[in-house]
Amino acid sequence: MPEERVERRLAAILAADVAGYSRLMGADEEGTLRALTAHRSKLIDPKIAQHRGRIVKTTGDGALVEFASVVDAVRCAIEIQRGIVERNANVSPDKRVEFRIGINVGDIIIQGSDIFGDGVNVAARLEALAEPSGICVSRTVHDQIGNRLDITFVDLGEQALKNIAQAVRAFRVELARTPASSPLPAQPGNQPLPDRPSIAVLAFNNMSGDPEQEYFSDGITEDIITDLSKLSELHVIARNSTFIYKGKPVDVKRVGRELGVRYVLEGSVRKAGNRVRVTSQLIDAASGAHIWADRFDRDLTDIFAVQDELTQEIISALKVKLTPEQKGRLTRKSTIDVEAYNLFLRGREQALILTKSNNIEARSLLGRALAISPDFVAACAYVALTRLNDYINGWGEAPERSLEIALEIAERAIAMDDEDPYAHFILAEALLWGREHDRAFAEVQRCLALAPSSAEGHLAKANIQYYRGDAAGSVDTLNAYMRLDPFFREVTLYFLAQAQEALGQFDAAVATLTQRLERNPNSPTSYALLAACYGHLGRIAESRAAWVELMKIAPDFSMERRRRVLPFRNPDMFERRLEGLRKAGIPA
Repeated sequence: MPEERVERRLAAILAADVAGYSRLMGADEEGTLRALTAHRSKLIDPKIAQHRGRIVKTTGDGALVEFASVVDAVRCAIEIQRGIVERNANVSPDKRVEFRIGINVGDIIIQGSDIFGDGVNVAARLEALAEPSGICVSRTVHDQIGNRLDITFVDLGEQALKNIAQAVRAFRVELARTPASSPLPAQPGNQPLPDRPSIAVLAFNNMSGDPEQEYFSDGITEDIITDLSKLSELHVIARNSTFIYKGKPVDVKRVGRELGVRYVLEGSVRKAGNRVRVTSQLIDAASGAHIWADRFDRDLTDIFAVQDELTQEIISALKVKLTPEQKGRLTRKSTIDVEAYNLFLRGREQALILTKSNNIEARSLLGRALAISPDFVAACAYVALTRLNDYINGWGEAPERSLEIALEIAERAIAMDDEDPYAHFILAEALLWGREHDRAFAEVQRCLALAPSSAEGHLAKANIQYYRGDAAGSVDTLNAYMRLDPFFREVTLYFLAQAQEALGQFDAAVATLTQRLERNPNSPTSYALLAACYGHLGRIAESRAAWVELMKIAPDFSMERRRRVLPFRNPDMFERRLEGLRKAGIPA
C-alpha cells in the first residue's frame, strides 16, 4: 500500500500563555477565571477573528492560533497586548491577568484540526522568552515583517530553545509605539528630548508589607509629580503614563525612550506605625548612571518635610534654579494634619475612578479630611471635582444643583490659596459646563501658568478651546498634552476626533474614532460621532451600522439630551453633527 501522505503547510503560529497563572489561581481562583474569560470573550477571540486567525486549541491558560499571514499574526498580537494593558489599567498589579506571546513562521503538520512540528514548538518556546504583556518573535517573522508594520524590534540575539536543535535568533516587539496610520501627533518611544530637563517619576514601591497601604506610596508619588510640574524649567511626565510601569520589572533606558525623557526617578515607601522611610534615586535614562540617591527615616508627622526635601534635592541634582516665588509654591503643605492627609490620599484615589459609588466614597473621605484640616486646599478642590462628576454623569437627583455646588467649592478653594493649580483646573472645568467660556479659559490659563507641566490642565484647555469654537487650537493643545502623557487615556482620542470633525477632517476623525473604539468598544458617544462623520463622507451603510452599534450599547441615547448638555458656544457646531446623521437617513 502506498504510504499515507502527511499534510503540511507554511503558517504563522501564535502561542499565548498567562504569566504567573499558578500564582494567580492560588491567590484567587474564581476571580482569575472570570478575568481570563472576559479577556477572551471581549478582546482576544474577536481580535483573532478580525485578523483571520484560527484558534487551533486552548488550554486552561493559553492558546495556539494559526494565521495564513505573518502580518496578520503580529498585528493581532500587538492589538491584543495593548488591549490587555488597557483593560488592566485599574486592576491591582497582583491580580492582573497578563499574557506572553510568541510568534514563529514555519512548516507545520496537519492532523485533523490540530497542528504539530518545529514551527509550532519554536513559537511556544519564544512565548516563554517574552515578558508579561510582551511579544517575542523569530528572525523569520522579523525578516518577513520588514517595513510592513510601523513597529520596532529589539534584537535578543541567538537563543538556545529547549528541545529545538538549532539556536533561534529572537526579537522583542516594542509595544509602546502607535501605528504609523494613526492620526495622532504624539507617539510613545518616537519623540525627541525636550529642550529642557525632562523627568518621569515612576510609582514608588509600597514596602509596608500591607497592600492596603498602596494608596500612601501612590499618593506620595503623585504629590512629587505635582510639585515638579509647577516648574517651567522642567518637562514632567503625567502620572497616567508613569504608572503604566507600576509593578513591572523596569528597564530605565527603555522608559526614557518610551516617554521621551532624560531622567527617571524611582523610589519606595515603607510606612510602619508612626514611622516612615522614603528612599529615592534619580537615574540618567540615556546612560543608566545614578545621578543622586537618598533615604529619609522620619516620624510620620514629618512626611511633608520629607516630600519638600526630596523635591528640593531632585531640583538641585537637575541644576534647576528656583525663583523665590517658586520656592514658596513648593513649601505650602506643612500645616496639614497627617490623618487628614491620609484621608485625602484615599479620597483622591476614589475620586479618579469615576464611578458613582467611588464618587460618593471619595466625597465622604475628603469631607472627613476637611473636618480635621478646614484649610486643606487640595481636599476642597477634589470635593468640587466629585460634585462636577455628579453633574456631568447625571448622578443624583439634582445635577444642576451639583454644578452650582462645584462652582462654589472651587471658588472657595481658590480663596484659600490662589496659587493652587488644581483648584483653578476644577474651576475652569465647572465654568465650562456652566457655559462661561471666557472665564473658563482664563482659569485654565492660570492653572497652566502655575503648573506648566499639568497634563490635566492641558487636556482641560483643549476641551475649552473646542467648545469655544477654536478646534484648531484644541488640536495644538492636545499635541502638547500627549507629549506630557504619551500613554494618554483613550478619551483623548474622542477629544481629538471631535476637533477634527469640527474642522471638516472627516476621514481623520473616522480613523481616530476607530482607534478609540478599539480601546473602548462600549463608547456610545464615539459611535454617535462616527455615524455623523460617515454620513458627511457619504458612507451611508457604515454610518447606519455605527448607529446600530450605538443602539445596542445605549438604547436610550439621545442626541437631543446631548444638545442640551454639551456646552457649545456656537450651536452650529452641534448642528453639523446632526446634519451628518440626517445625510445617512438617521433621525436626529
